[in-house]
Amino acid sequence: MMAAIRKWLLSGLLVIVPVAITVWVLEWVISTLDQTLLILPSSWHPDKLLGFHIPGFGVLLAFGSLLIVGAVASNFVGRKLVDWWNLLLHRIPIVSSIYSGVKQVSDTLFSENGNAFRKAVLVQWPREGVWTIAFVTGVPGGDTANYLQGDYLTVYVPTTPNPTGGYFVMLRASECVELRMSVDEALKYIVSMGVVVPNGVAPHPAKLP
Repeated sequence: MMAAIRKWLLSGLLVIVPVAITVWVLEWVISTLDQTLLILPSSWHPDKLLGFHIPGFGVLLAFGSLLIVGAVASNFVGRKLVDWWNLLLHRIPIVSSIYSGVKQVSDTLFSENGNAFRKAVLVQWPREGVWTIAFVTGVPGGDTANYLQGDYLTVYVPTTPNPTGGYFVMLRASECVELRMSVDEALKYIVSMGVVVPNGVAPHPAKLP
């Protein structure tokens, strides 16, 4: 009887926990995006005009704002304004260092020509004989390229189960084994700590001594 109760409890957790976390994340995202209403004068808020709160209105406002800004920045005049804005921020002390770093990362991640997180590889980390999954981000640049002889790659080694933290390392290309899995599959594999296997193929159970 206890075995059946334990089985039912685990089955219930497997159903409820993902749903609860998904709802919590969505609620957090919507409530965060709702804060975009702060850019409007208080007299223009839907809560004031209609007399009641509209959940998710901030999401629509954020989506519309992104479309408008993107449309403006895509034409000639908009690009000139963006360039002027970038030059202005780069001339402000402290703000310049923060903005330039964030701008470079965002350009790499969201640019159509960017090469970040486009390929999953198998590397030996943190020591020889221990393997983990990493993501190729490019090739060494700047002065670092002058000290690295041969073909090197810059890779990001994420931590698990939180892949937003990790390590930036430079490895020889010959030491990186390209994997036949997409970036999404590799991320799921990392977040699940090896439980969710890419392509749905279960691994053979390891034989422990």
